[in-house]
Parts: sequence; C-alpha cells; structure tokens
Amino acid sequence: MSAQSNTKREKPQSDIAPASQTFWTSFLQTFKDVFGDKGVLLMLIIAPIIYGFFYPWPYSTEVVNHVPVGIVDYDNSNLSRTLARYASASPSLDTEHFINEQAAKEAIWSDQIAGYMVIPSGLEEQVMSGQQAYVSVLGNGGYFILNKNVQLGFSQAVGTVSAGIKVKKSIAKGAYASTAAQNTQAIPLRIMPLYNQTEGYGAYVVPAVSVIILQQTLLMATAMLIGTWYEQRRHAASVRGWLGRITALSTLSFIIGCFYYGWTFELHHYPRGQNMLGTLLFLALFCPTVATLGCILGLWFRQRERSMQILIFISLPIFFLSGYPWPADQLPQVLQVIRWIVPTTPAINTSVQLNQMGASLSQVAIGFYALAGLWLFYFALLLFLRKRIPQKKAYL
Repeated sequence: MSAQSNTKREKPQSDIAPASQTFWTSFLQTFKDVFGDKGVLLMLIIAPIIYGFFYPWPYSTEVVNHVPVGIVDYDNSNLSRTLARYASASPSLDTEHFINEQAAKEAIWSDQIAGYMVIPSGLEEQVMSGQQAYVSVLGNGGYFILNKNVQLGFSQAVGTVSAGIKVKKSIAKGAYASTAAQNTQAIPLRIMPLYNQTEGYGAYVVPAVSVIILQQTLLMATAMLIGTWYEQRRHAASVRGWLGRITALSTLSFIIGCFYYGWTFELHHYPRGQNMLGTLLFLALFCPTVATLGCILGLWFRQRERSMQILIFISLPIFFLSGYPWPADQLPQVLQVIRWIVPTTPAINTSVQLNQMGASLSQVAIGFYALAGLWLFYFALLLFLRKRIPQKKAYL
C-alpha cells in the first residue's frame, strides 16, 4: 500500500505534459494563473488602470501659467512703469518688484521666483533720443519649462511696448496710424501648432509615456508569471503552448491599451482617434512583441522577484532611448544601435503618428516592420532558451 501511495504522490503538478500542450489549453491556463496570482494581476491590469487615472492628473492644466517673477526697475520712468504693467498683464507671469538685483537673485536662490527683468537707469531717455537700449531678462536655466515662460512672457511685454513706441514715432513723422502699425512688422509671423494646438505639456508627454507604461507593466507581469512557473517547475511548454501563453498575456494588455486610447486620452482631451484602425493594429502587434520579450526575461531571471528588481529601474532610460524626449540622432552612436532592441523605440513614434497625427499605415510601415522583426527575433530566442533551460518537472 505504501508503495502505491508513493507512486500516486509522485505525479507531476501539471496535468498535461509539455509536448501535448495545445494552444487553447495554454491560453486558458495562463488566464487562470493571471487571475489567480494577485501580484501578476496587480501589475498587468490594476496598475495600468491606476496609472491611466492618476498619471495625467498633474498635467491637467496643460500650460504653465502665473510663473512668479521679479522686476528690478532702476529707471523709474513712465516707460519702465509701462513695461512692468504689460508684464503684469501677461497670464504667464506673476510679477513682484525688487529694490535691486541682489534681492532678486536671493529670491531665485530661495525658489520664490523663477526669473526677473532688469530695467536699466536712463532707459526712457535712450529710447526717446533714438539710442540703442536694452532690458535684461534672467531666468533659472535649471528648470527649462519655467525658464521658457519667463523669457516668453517678458519678451512679449517688451515687444508690445516697443511696437507701440515705433508706431508713435511713425505717426509723429506724419504716417497714418494703420500704415505705422503695419510697418512695425514687415513680415508678419503666424505660428500654428499642429496636432497639439494648445501646446500642452500633458498632451505631449502622456501619450508617449502611456506606451512605456503598457510595455513595462506587461514585461514585469509576464516575467513574474514565468518566474513563478519556473520555481514551480511548470515553465516547460511546447511551441504551441508558448504561443498560447503569449496570446493570453497579449490579449489582456491589448484590452488595457484600448482603455488608454479609447477612454483616458478622451477624458483628458488629448488629440486622439486620428487613425483608430491603425492604432488597433499597432496594439495587436506591439502587445505580443512585449509579451514575448517578457517570457524571455522570465526564463532568464528564473526568479519571481528579480523581474521587479531589475525592470522597474530601466523605464526612464528606455524612454530616453526611444528618441521622443531627445532626438535619436543626437545620441551616442552605440546607443543609436542598442535602442532598436527595445520595442518602445519604434512603438512610441508609431503610436503618436497614428493616434495624434493621423498618419496612414504606409507612412508608419517602418515602425510595423521593426516591431514584426523584433517579435520574430524574440520568439526565436525564446525557442532557443526553451531548449537550453532544464525542462525538469516538480513532483509532490
């Protein structure tokens, strides 16, 4: 009896041998394991949804306004007061007067202001006499968004006042008011931003970072799940079995991707839906590519926790390697090559071009080819690891 009972206890945990696993058996088992594992469920489904709600929230105002700035007026003339008044009227700036430049610098050092304008003594006299005159604008270059607003706000104020002075001088010389106004700008400049008409920071960064979120959460969840299977000696699978696993994980990530493109971007009024069919096709290729890479990493790490420890720290480097926040051709040559082994390199630009710019499939074909090539490379590497990693099964 004892020999029979021992024989029964030595049955493997997996009910189906790897060689006999079918696509649908692995597909359904993967679904069951995902929803039975709280950590994987949190990473694959719950975390991206939470990110979708809260990541865009800090950028809800889109455009930075009311940046605190200082004005140092050494002239104390009608012209200098006009400059200060126009600067105060700018929605980009909140002005404060300082008695001297040293006080303004100390305010920058203590983060009370982001920059200041210095109006030199004798400015009005120089302008009225036709001499060259200057005002200085100094901003905190360590914070480029605030620095841009400081310079733009003050330059608009100074430009408006300067144009008014030119008009008055032309009228004094006998020109008509309409002609004088036209002569202040011989070639009128009209700036029309495309695809992000509000020039909002959220509409710029969130659609790109969303692709990073989809990739990293899917990578970590997949690697965690494969690591768990390895620890339980359930990682072995046939080729059809691995395809079933990849398809199951990709399906869940595809649904989350539809949540981002169909609801999150709409909620925050980001440009979207310009080529929705192309976007869905993009997701249908992107998700399996990332899931396959996650399977490779899971087999490589072989431990559940290691995927979190490593992958959570590479999100920011991956974003910079994508070529979205910094031109890719300005990266070091070696990074320009390495960046193409990461799915987000072709994925971010392809996603933005389809979803926000309305590009056609032929215009983003290179991105699709790159993702397809990466999937083939990852899958071939997965099959190689499948042969090299021990397939030994655990027994009770």
